[in-house]
Amino acid sequence: MRALADAARIHDLMKALGREADRPAQVYLTGGATAVLYGWRDSTIDVDMKMVPDLDRVFRSIPEIKERLEINIELASPDDFIPVREGWEDRSPFIAQEGTLVFRHFDLYAQALSKIERGHAQDEGDVRQMFDRGLVDRGKLLEYFSAIEPRLYRYPAIDPAGFRRAVERAAHS
Repeated sequence: MRALADAARIHDLMKALGREADRPAQVYLTGGATAVLYGWRDSTIDVDMKMVPDLDRVFRSIPEIKERLEINIELASPDDFIPVREGWEDRSPFIAQEGTLVFRHFDLYAQALSKIERGHAQDEGDVRQMFDRGLVDRGKLLEYFSAIEPRLYRYPAIDPAGFRRAVERAAHS
């Protein structure tokens, strides 16, 4: 079993991935990694990430890096689970640059909405932290949801009406 990923281990991962990159790319961290790096959680079970564009050399290095650093890595991001607004890349806060890789937090509004849609207790706590820390504005979250709502049909596992109720409940709590 791999160890939990704290901030130091996440930074070690970013450095290791950066050493493998042979050309520029953006790596978007999400979920628990965002919570740890912003400081409202001490650790996460795995580091969820998305790379744009995909760099084959970096992907090939992931199994070795996972073993060497004893860290879990998942290739997952909010756009795997919900629609995201155009321009999400520009709304993704900078974390660091390692070699030719630029690391960012995946669009925080998309992260909040994907957590609301999933609805786990820890996810609800993460969304409260995003509100409390001023990372996500309640009114803008509702606007973001309204913008993606017409595309929910592309995600058949989502109940659009239930998702809307959950977003409204979170934004008004």
